[in-house]
This record gives sequence, structure tokens and C-alpha cells, in this order.
Amino acid sequence: MIVYAPALVGDDSRTLAVVRGMERARPGLRIGLMISDEGQLIRLPDRDAFVAREGRRGEMPPLRSTDDNFRVSVTGWGIPAGLCPGGRAQFEFHVALPLSAEGSAAAEVLLEAVGENGSAFWGHATPVSAAVDIARQTKNLPDDLEPPPRRLPVIKSPSAMRSPEIPYYLGWLNYWSAAAARAIGFPDPARDAELLSRARRTESGGWVVQLTDAPLDLDNPAHLDALKRTYERFPEIGGRAVR
Repeated sequence: MIVYAPALVGDDSRTLAVVRGMERARPGLRIGLMISDEGQLIRLPDRDAFVAREGRRGEMPPLRSTDDNFRVSVTGWGIPAGLCPGGRAQFEFHVALPLSAEGSAAAEVLLEAVGENGSAFWGHATPVSAAVDIARQTKNLPDDLEPPPRRLPVIKSPSAMRSPEIPYYLGWLNYWSAAAARAIGFPDPARDAELLSRARRTESGGWVVQLTDAPLDLDNPAHLDALKRTYERFPEIGGRAVR
């Protein structure tokens, strides 16, 4: 799961809000461990104070749930303006969930929690196997002539995008803020009936949109077709619209 948000500034409380929001979204989840550089788990007696302090420094160290049977991790880092759409610096929240029935069931509410509490532009949650192929759609260098896998469309690099509100690419579960939804033209009741059947509105007016009932598997022809159809429906995604 990756969620793209405005850069942290000053006394920014969004990192702590994200952690607390994740815990509210999934009852029983407790994020109370830090993962050290050596991979050791360190208990945080005052987790909130620690996360708040690091957030004020513009950082979010790797954190993990206390339950070994349902391991959830969350971290984040800033991206400089020169690498971001419209030259506006961003902060990325990264969350890892188990690739299991329990993890898949929790993904939607956790994606929404991170997106809403992080005041994000957009984000996605996608199984790693599909995310690898989707990442290969981006062409960062002029001499990169290898076509994307599975005949997926070519998409622009983030720095070439005109606005941070426009998603770079699609995933299995998609968080689109109200601004992102407007930027890509979602929803159109006449054209988006299928997507709306697997979508719900967020408290801030954004959307969480699920492409397929089961986690996205690009070896499944129906899933691949759903991904391609959605790209065709929203040419703004990935900066593919002709202007």
C-alpha cells in the first residue's frame, strides 16, 4: 500500500493521525513496535509521543503491529519537489499487510484510514505480484523503449505529471481524494456503474474504488481486462490524456 500526500510541514500531526486512524479502522490492531535499522523490534512505551516527535522532524520510522499473527507495518518518507508532480514536494506513506484472507479483508479500511488521516491526494493497495508489473508501466528515461508488460499502457514518471491530484497509476484498491476524483472525472453514473458497485464514498468526499472482487491477479484474464478497461476509462491517470 502506498499513499501519496502533501509534504509534512512544521508541527504536522498527520503521522500520528495515520497510526491512530489505522487502529480505529481495524479493532484489535495495535501499532506499538519500531523496526530498527538492524531489523530488531523495539517496544515503544509512549508510542504517541515518539511518533509525534518524529513527525515534527518530517520523518516516520518503520513501525509494526504488536500481534505476530497479523503483522502490519507502516512507515513514510518525504519526496523532494523535483521528483514530484507540479514541483510540489510530497510525503509517501507505505503500509504492508499479510497476503492472506485477513489481510485482504482489512486492506480497504486501512487504505481509507491512511488516505483520510494523511490528507492524501491518492493511494492504492495492490498485491506485490501485480504491483511489480504495474510499476513497469512508468517510463523514466527517454531511451527506455521496452514496452510495459501485458500490453498495459505507458504512463509518465511522477515528475512529468502536471498535478499531484492525478494518480500515476491504478491498483487493486484505489483511494482517490475528492480532488483526485474531480481531476480524472469520477464518477460518471452512466459510465461507471460497474466501478460504483465496488466503490464507497469517504467522509472527506473522496472514494475508495475496488477494481476486482478478489485481490488483483494479472495472470487472471478477467482481472487484466478490468485493469485495462479502467485505464481506458480514465486517460488522465498516468498523464496519458492528449491536450
